[in-house]
Amino acid sequence: MGVLPGLAAVAALALCAHGVEEAVQERVDRRSATAAARAAGTHTAPRPPIVPRSAWLANTSPTQSPPRYDDTVVAVFVHHTDSPNAYSCADTPRIIRHLHEGQTRARRWDDIGYNFLVDRCGVIYEGRAGGAGRAVTGAHTQGFNHRTVGIAAIGTFTAGTEVPRVMTDAIAALAAWKLGPSGTDPRARVRLVSSNSGSRYAAGTHADLPVVAGHSDGYMTSCPGAALAARLPEIRELAARLQNRPRDPQARTRITP
Repeated sequence: MGVLPGLAAVAALALCAHGVEEAVQERVDRRSATAAARAAGTHTAPRPPIVPRSAWLANTSPTQSPPRYDDTVVAVFVHHTDSPNAYSCADTPRIIRHLHEGQTRARRWDDIGYNFLVDRCGVIYEGRAGGAGRAVTGAHTQGFNHRTVGIAAIGTFTAGTEVPRVMTDAIAALAAWKLGPSGTDPRARVRLVSSNSGSRYAAGTHADLPVVAGHSDGYMTSCPGAALAARLPEIRELAARLQNRPRDPQARTRITP
């Protein structure tokens, strides 16, 4: 029995040491998280002007399902709406309302699929409900809606079609802002997991895709059209500059987890 106090002391020391190790590790983890947050913060971009969905929705919305959210945004898919190009920008709210009705009534979706839409004058509109500043799960790229944002250019941009510079500038500004909180370089590549075999990749497959991708990168389609697809490198570079990133020739080969 005389040895018990000694054993108890040893046990207490062991528990104390374990507690110290946990405390040290916790501080290290906190510092790492803080450093990561600061690193991401150095490459954030300002929020561009965004017209709220109330500007186009009016009172025509069916019963709205609650929005779904992801933890972050690590990729952007660029689309076109495959609609006429010769429109007045004053008519954009009506055009988006028509797109919304087509997707919610004809296709019976719960909301418009795109998170954002950009018109030929470079005006950005909030699309899908849930909050422009949040990581809202869209319905824009089958198999890759999670942790991504869908941005639709209003119009049809097949080969030979003029793509307004203000439109691509707005898409770049939006991409830079949405990718900023996750610290994602718009010029990089990202590893996403397909959730639907109807995409280009079987469900469960890991796909390495551009961070700023065209719809056709994830789904069998010609969207966003050859003319707009050809502008994606320019959009990536501008988005990176808006995030205050240095020129980095290796950026396009990196994988963001």
